[in-house]
Amino acid sequence: MAQANSIPVRNPRTGAVDFDLTPATAADVAATAARLRAGQKAWGAASVEHRIGVLNQWAEAIRERRQDIIDADSEDTGYGQISRIAPDMMLGALFGNARAAPGAFEAAKRQGRSPNMPNVAYDSVLKPIPLIGVISPWNAPTMLSMLRSIPPLFAGCAVLLKPSEVTPRFTRPLMDSVRAVPELAAVFDVVLGAGETGQAVVDNVDLINFCGSVANGRRVAEACARRLIPSELELGGKDPLVVTATADLDKAVTAAVRGALTSTGQVCFSIERIYVHESVHDEFVRRLVAKAEQAELNYPDPMKGQLSPFISDRQPAIVADHLADAVSKGAKVLTGGEVLALGGGLYMRPTVVVDVTHEMTLMKDETFGPVMPVMRYRTADEAVALANDTAFGLSAAVMAGTEEEARAIGERINAGNVSLQDCFLTFAAAAVESDSFGASGLGGRRSGIQRYLKRQGLLINTAEPACLIDDGLKAAE
Repeated sequence: MAQANSIPVRNPRTGAVDFDLTPATAADVAATAARLRAGQKAWGAASVEHRIGVLNQWAEAIRERRQDIIDADSEDTGYGQISRIAPDMMLGALFGNARAAPGAFEAAKRQGRSPNMPNVAYDSVLKPIPLIGVISPWNAPTMLSMLRSIPPLFAGCAVLLKPSEVTPRFTRPLMDSVRAVPELAAVFDVVLGAGETGQAVVDNVDLINFCGSVANGRRVAEACARRLIPSELELGGKDPLVVTATADLDKAVTAAVRGALTSTGQVCFSIERIYVHESVHDEFVRRLVAKAEQAELNYPDPMKGQLSPFISDRQPAIVADHLADAVSKGAKVLTGGEVLALGGGLYMRPTVVVDVTHEMTLMKDETFGPVMPVMRYRTADEAVALANDTAFGLSAAVMAGTEEEARAIGERINAGNVSLQDCFLTFAAAAVESDSFGASGLGGRRSGIQRYLKRQGLLINTAEPACLIDDGLKAAE
């Protein structure tokens, strides 16, 4: 039986409440944070090679529980596509950071002599930020929480994770893998709960890494500012795709469908606006509708089809409101567009919308659904202006006849990552160290390890100390 203060968790596939969690109190979070801080002292003092060895042990524990993690993440997301690769994304992050860690520490060091005081040499010491708080979203729970938790562990930090209360099931097999490596369990833990628990995490850590909505990101930033601790925020997106007159339309349509429909469009860097040159607009739309209609719902068989149900039961209403607003202002829905209740889950087929304008909510606010609004443009300047006419700037994409043409447009778009000749390449962007623009966040995608290190400067005088009295007499003379 659920406890009185427990939070019910809905299954996105069945609509039933089949899981509940008891939220961690402020005292619980403080106690967990204190334990992690105690464990971090030895973890941070250990060599990077030692930490790599421990985290390689974790990789083996993850491999042993790979299917358990997939199953739990799939229940959280309604068997979304990213769930199937979540453990592999974790392993990729572990191995990638293991390769990068020694070089990251070396690159962060500073050593030399002062250019204006040659007698002063300087050196540096790297100190991990003791405790990192990670607050992760519901749309890809395992992947997005782990991509943020793994780099600070290599840096020597402890990590306290607070996942979304909408998708908490994945934490059970995750923590089974962590507890299989006791040295890791001393510096990594999870607390469950809603906003109050998240606030308690902010109150007890030294840096917050948050991924979620703009509104919640502002609250996190304000709370961190009051404590004078740094925050890294990856917030919403309204990613544009520009298709030029010279683009291969079949490739552009293939890229657009993958970019817009993966995980039912519930990805922060999904394609949510498509701008097509007027000379190929109609043909692009025709092919887009045909391709979109080939995509199927993963109902009744969750292992078949490309579109899973909406994860959050609030999201279908948001998508429906965006579509209704667009239609009321003259847009036309060519395929899809209806919320379907199937077996307790809420679905939407791929939706293509034309005759859209920037006066419509559909072209301004984050939709987070399987919707592809298409708008025509005349010149490259107009395409760039439309792509940049947004509060967001997470990522973007350009499909053109040549890489050079795509680059010329992509460099002018204000977005952190711009995919050229494809969409949805942000998964490969960890090494780029790019920044988000506008309301899409603060902190960017800097080096995954270095950003969790503080550099202490050591200044060494190689000459005699200056004498205040002698200096004063010389000045008087």
